[in-house]
Amino acid sequence: MIGWLKDILRTNAMAQAPAAAAPATPAPPMADATRVRALPGETLARQLALVIDLNVCVGCHACVTSCKQWNTSGSAGPLADEAPYGADPTGTFFNRVQTYEAGSYPGTETIHFPKSCLHCEDPPCVPVCPTGASYKRKEDGIVLVDYDKCIGCKYCAWACPYGARELDEERQVMTKCTLCVDRIYDEHLPKEDRKPACVKACPTGARLFGDVKDPDSEVSKAIRERGGYALMPEWETQPANQYLPRHKTPPVTTH
Repeated sequence: MIGWLKDILRTNAMAQAPAAAAPATPAPPMADATRVRALPGETLARQLALVIDLNVCVGCHACVTSCKQWNTSGSAGPLADEAPYGADPTGTFFNRVQTYEAGSYPGTETIHFPKSCLHCEDPPCVPVCPTGASYKRKEDGIVLVDYDKCIGCKYCAWACPYGARELDEERQVMTKCTLCVDRIYDEHLPKEDRKPACVKACPTGARLFGDVKDPDSEVSKAIRERGGYALMPEWETQPANQYLPRHKTPPVTTH
């Protein structure tokens, strides 16, 4: 976890501890069947995540629009859009694509970089939440927000080093990617459709979804074979989402 966050949590815990507390009797562990939230630092056997292939992403924003459509009409929505066509448009999005130019002219290249919540194995957004609204699920590692508990304080947004949290201005709650948790477990959908909306919509197959802890899964094989990497590992959050690197295509010469 981020160093400064560890220091804050440690200082707060020491300040709140009684000066001479009697040894506490440890509480009995909760049964796995009733504990749906992962404990801080708990190593999970299963971790659902996205793996994004930067080599074939064309920046079409199909993932952005499909994410917005599904979540606005689903259990996470409605996601607000304030003056979407005005001079200063704002809106709530779980997924965004950043496009920029790299290199020096004439050898420049356009890079499209999709980014959403990375569902970190050690998410810094969770321990800073004063109400417990932000949490990590034990059964699949998805990081979620309980809107009934969220007070819109933005602590989670300040703690997230990836800028993955957004305030829904209409409801005044913090929002983020859910990996379409209401879709991937919906038994009323055909099995092939039980994937995040962004994965289904990508026309180039740049987005993969699965359990990164399963060595035989499609995502794990892609990470091993293509040199997948985590975003900003220096923050020590252990992002579950990973990226497959770009490979420069040599110029075609004609004779």
